[in-house]
Amino acid sequence: MADGAVAFGGQLRDGRHHLVLRVYYEDTDVGGVVYYANYLKFLERGRSDFLRALGIDQVALMRGEAGEPVTFVARRCEIDYLKPARFDDVIEVVTWVAEARGASAVMGQEVRRDGVVLATALVTIAATGADGRPRPLPRPLRHIFNTLVCR
Repeated sequence: MADGAVAFGGQLRDGRHHLVLRVYYEDTDVGGVVYYANYLKFLERGRSDFLRALGIDQVALMRGEAGEPVTFVARRCEIDYLKPARFDDVIEVVTWVAEARGASAVMGQEVRRDGVVLATALVTIAATGADGRPRPLPRPLRHIFNTLVCR
């Protein structure tokens, strides 16, 4: 990788996942500021790439390749918007496991620009079966989450 290049899908560092994204015109309102709902997309990308970096294959989980089919759904999202991101900014989405429970986990997340926190979020993800009902997190996944819990 060339100097200054960013790893596709982000990097794990100190139990946290760091994903670098660029703000595109489509992400902004008429004033060039990121539309508030688009932060949810940035956060989702951060969580998805975090799981991928941990070696968690969500497609295999959905297919039931590790036992009963399991899908993750967002159950709750708390977000605080602190400063605006703007068109063409390079932002970083930082994701970590804040809490691991039987059938859910709470992911802490920050959106940053040049080290300045623009937004913070706590997102609770829940494991569900093919019928949409809650299921326990698969044991290996729960173990991974429990070893990574950060505050």
